[in-house]
Amino acid sequence: MPAVFLVLILIASAAGCAGYATNPIAGRETLFQISTIDALMSGLYDGIMPLGTLKKYGDFGIGTFDKLDGEMIETDGRFYQVRADGKAYPVSGTIRTPFACVTFFDADREERLAKGLDYKLLTKYLDEKLPTANIFYAIKIQGTFSYMKTRSVPPQAKPYPPLVEVTKNQAVFEFHNIEGTIIGFRCPPYVTGVNVPGYHLHFLTGNKDAGGHILELTVLDATASIDNTTAFMMLLPGQDSDFYRLDLTQQKQDELGKVEK
Repeated sequence: MPAVFLVLILIASAAGCAGYATNPIAGRETLFQISTIDALMSGLYDGIMPLGTLKKYGDFGIGTFDKLDGEMIETDGRFYQVRADGKAYPVSGTIRTPFACVTFFDADREERLAKGLDYKLLTKYLDEKLPTANIFYAIKIQGTFSYMKTRSVPPQAKPYPPLVEVTKNQAVFEFHNIEGTIIGFRCPPYVTGVNVPGYHLHFLTGNKDAGGHILELTVLDATASIDNTTAFMMLLPGQDSDFYRLDLTQQKQDELGKVEK
């Protein structure tokens, strides 16, 4: 594992994204990100990078789709789109994403989880097992959950509303005694405005037919795999995007808290 923490911030237009596909510079221990969470919170939902290019930077990750059309899950290099009907659909490499985080998943440790852990207790338990709070972690939890509550949202039309308004009408799904995989990341506290500080987790059922952004859960029988990720790379929208005209000086942590829950 490299000892140096590397931060790379790149700016490219959507057209320029294709150039990175032939010579990606993100290593296996890099969290690669498209755009910023505050840009998404502000309603920047136009897709930037096609999934066929995104997978060059990782085989594991989460995000959303063009026009905010559902929740993204990538596992083993395959993308799934959980739409507002709660169903998960395999999606092609031509669909674009306005915000996503991916990496190549290589587990550094595994932890058997105690039965009955809810979301809050699960994150507290994982935090106690991490060597530091100051790097990124990819989190994969496989097993059975006595309860799982997720959400998704429908595609939006311009002028796009901010995300906190969209999630007021989110579709919510509940599962009981469901087998599946939790996929997501734990980001350090200093990423405020760039990504979600703490845990951001999505769920995909064992049959890969449903899931979404996790709101609540209860563990029945599951194992967590953790990948220490010591590098970060971000691609920002180009100057032909509304990103250049956004006011990103406003703090959105209160809104983000409402969106995540």
